[in-house]
Amino acid sequence: MSMQPQPWPEVPADTARVARRAFRKGSLAIRARDELGSWYEDAAFAAAYGVRGKPGISPAQLAMVTVLQFAENLTDRQAADAVRGRLDWKYCPGLALEDEGFSLLSEFRARLVAGRLERAVLDLLLDRLKGLGLVRAGGRQRTDSAHVLAAVRGLNRLELAGESMRAALGALAAAVPGWLAGVIDDSWQQVYGQRIGNLRLPASETARTKLAEQYGRDGYHLLEAVRAAGAPGWLRELPAVRALRVIWVQQYYRVTGERGEKVIRREAREHGVPPGRLKLVSPCDLDARYSEKRGRGREGCKARLSETCHEPEPDGTRPAPNLITSVATTEATVPDAAMTEPVHDKMAAAGLLPGEHVVDAGYTSADLLPGARARGITLLGPLLSGSPPQARSGGYTAEAFTIDWDRQQVTCPQGVTSIVWCPCVQQEKRQAIVVRFAAAACRECPARARCTTSRTGRQLFLRPREIHEAVAAARAGQASQHWKQRYNIRAGVEGTMRQATHVTGIRRARYIGLDKTRLEHAAAAAAVNLLRLDARGTGKPLDRTRTTHLQRLDFSRGA
Repeated sequence: MSMQPQPWPEVPADTARVARRAFRKGSLAIRARDELGSWYEDAAFAAAYGVRGKPGISPAQLAMVTVLQFAENLTDRQAADAVRGRLDWKYCPGLALEDEGFSLLSEFRARLVAGRLERAVLDLLLDRLKGLGLVRAGGRQRTDSAHVLAAVRGLNRLELAGESMRAALGALAAAVPGWLAGVIDDSWQQVYGQRIGNLRLPASETARTKLAEQYGRDGYHLLEAVRAAGAPGWLRELPAVRALRVIWVQQYYRVTGERGEKVIRREAREHGVPPGRLKLVSPCDLDARYSEKRGRGREGCKARLSETCHEPEPDGTRPAPNLITSVATTEATVPDAAMTEPVHDKMAAAGLLPGEHVVDAGYTSADLLPGARARGITLLGPLLSGSPPQARSGGYTAEAFTIDWDRQQVTCPQGVTSIVWCPCVQQEKRQAIVVRFAAAACRECPARARCTTSRTGRQLFLRPREIHEAVAAARAGQASQHWKQRYNIRAGVEGTMRQATHVTGIRRARYIGLDKTRLEHAAAAAAVNLLRLDARGTGKPLDRTRTTHLQRLDFSRGA
């Protein structure tokens, strides 16, 4: 299928007349078309289409319908029905009344992912909003993250092993049924023919251990058959077979003794298991990962949303609605601090780098402050401090020492200077400086109990001067009332996360795989922006407001 770029169609006269009569007060789709015009163009999606073949449906229209779909949290079938039967959904993409609609949303998403255009639906809308002056660089933005549940069911270890076998056998049965029939017998149909769930598994621990070992033996048998000399070489490249191999490496191992070969399932305490960032949790979604927060575990990925944040005027109005400017979707095990600089990179690529970035403690660290400052960004967020023994007992912490960076010396509160100043590289290639005091001076010090119990004398670990001074200034500022007042604006991002998860439905992923989920989150962010623009134009509050008859009572009439 090819794509022949066409100019954005005007709304047919009959469609406009009937839609305006039917929606006298307008609707989201109608107002979006009237106020924003054509924010998508066919040429922007050219990379997702070929140059030969039958011309397809306008990708600009498909992109617009995709955003409307997420604005109302509809399925593909419901969105296709809306295009076919709703006047306002015909008005927005400029379709005629007799247009039969389309049901190519799934194929359109696949083309965007294949063409690396997952963010196009959001980036093109942001370009339009920049042209209208609703978003710009240099303002204030805030960022937060939300866990997204994978579009697969959670599995325990026994279910994971059984479902991995079932997925691999299903893929092989579809690809090479004759070859598979010569590798297994009919007893495998009884074990792996149906969905493997906890209700169908044995209840006793002994029987479950026995079944796990059977899964392990069968898995090794199948993997060896796939890699045998007579098997087609492409079988081992099937996604389900590759997933089986990785899961078996993570779940099992084999030993050979006097009684022959034995399959043993790995246990965390005895044999060790892979870390969460590498451990597969499903044979169907190889990007889903398990992570915990506040003692609650989830399987899926993580979405990070950044939005503009405007201080309200004295009369309660804002110069523009708070709009989402960046979306970053990663595996669930990626820490927030590792995404601070990538989020800044996305903002810079969109031309929307903020002057002040308000974040929580997860996005700040000593190493990130200088880098943000070099970009012209003030990273506003609490910088957590360590908890050394001296801080817990009221002793001398590192802040109590005086540092002479030019002479490379440190003076303790008792006036003793250090004897060792040694630059080094710590874990994760972090630059540091080791400072040590003479053991004899520390032993004879009258304040030794408040400083150290080491026999070799007090030792300090300092960061390079630029980082050390940035951290000191940030922690000093956190204690001021002015800093706390400016940081209060961060709380508003929680409402954005709720709107994204509850209104557009991104709490649980619709699609399998991180690439398609990135597209989903970009479309959801564009939908939230449309909803907020519409709410501002109509004066409708973003949150539901419920008032009682007593709260609505007008006392001015009684006077």
